[in-house]
Amino acid sequence: MTRPFLVDVPDDVLDDLRARIRATRWPPPAPGPPWEQGTDLVYLRDLVSHWESGFSWRAAERALNAYPQFVASVDGVDLHFVHQRAAGGAGGVPLILTHGWPSAFVELLPLVGRLTDPVAHGIEGPAFDVVVPSLPGYGFTPRPARAVTTRDVAGLWHGLMGALGYSRYGAQGGDFGAGVATWMALTSPERVIGIHLTTPEVAPYLGPGSAPLTAAERAYAEQVAAWESTERGYSAIQSTRPQTLGYGLTDSPAGLAAWIVEKWRAWGDTAGDVSGRFGRDFLLTLLTIYSATGSITTSLRDYYDNRWHGSAPGPRDRVVVPTAIAVFANEFVPEGVPPPSWSSRLYDVRRRTVFPRGGHFAAVEEPDLVAGDIAAFFATVLRSGGDA
Repeated sequence: MTRPFLVDVPDDVLDDLRARIRATRWPPPAPGPPWEQGTDLVYLRDLVSHWESGFSWRAAERALNAYPQFVASVDGVDLHFVHQRAAGGAGGVPLILTHGWPSAFVELLPLVGRLTDPVAHGIEGPAFDVVVPSLPGYGFTPRPARAVTTRDVAGLWHGLMGALGYSRYGAQGGDFGAGVATWMALTSPERVIGIHLTTPEVAPYLGPGSAPLTAAERAYAEQVAAWESTERGYSAIQSTRPQTLGYGLTDSPAGLAAWIVEKWRAWGDTAGDVSGRFGRDFLLTLLTIYSATGSITTSLRDYYDNRWHGSAPGPRDRVVVPTAIAVFANEFVPEGVPPPSWSSRLYDVRRRTVFPRGGHFAAVEEPDLVAGDIAAFFATVLRSGGDA
């Protein structure tokens, strides 16, 4: 059963948010250059001051509610999603887009108009019926009281698309969303037209019987290891003690902002200017969704569940559906660009595009590039015999 949904945060929740911001207890500034030891104090105080007194959540709500949103119950989970059909009503290529952490469905909204009405945006390719769900535990989709891995979400997404009347469809995503798209293709390839990925979320099988690493692959693996030795602290705690971390981030809007915005600054193609790149109101819309729904702790559980309950591709696992890999020059999670052979170990790569700009949050950083690449890829897939 699918029912319409409107974003409508109660006034008392917003009043409480503002009161908590006003009551923030600030630490002393860190010695050394700004941002070297984490989120800069001067920047953060300015951001949360705007959050408390300058940012209009009601205006943000109106913008969000311009997109048709719904809730559907699939396997006992009430999934929140945007569902916008192709312009003109002729029936578009069904496509489900999935975000990651520390993000939400709002990251993918810039793609919706570009994909449902590509002609109006100067994009060549088919029009799409676009579905943008919120991952379980993020924003308006609650997380069930059980482990939920990217493989589990893939099953939920198949159920959602079936409930919407789609028998075959494409999948796209970055970060955890890339993992979901990968598992959608691995578990039910007959239902998937193709997948488009903006980050290298799932590593190929490298165990006994796999081909030796090439020199380029060894160099990439070394870059990943170096990045993990200095930047993986967030993941270590989120995959071991998410509940402990969640108390502080749920209680303190300033703490929540510090934890999330630092990642958007470091992982995006920001040149150090996170507000200039994404806009303060976009960042505060994202933060308000996390704060108003109390969902930061449940989002952190993605790391715990996937580490302890997830599964990695085995020696016989291979994505046989057509795959597109979009590589963004300033992707820093992890640092380094995987060589083509790395992706080809797991995927049937039909398209690989290297873009000179853009980072981890490509859909909101460079929506024209991402939407154009998606449209071009699926146009090729459909011409080669795929169908919707």
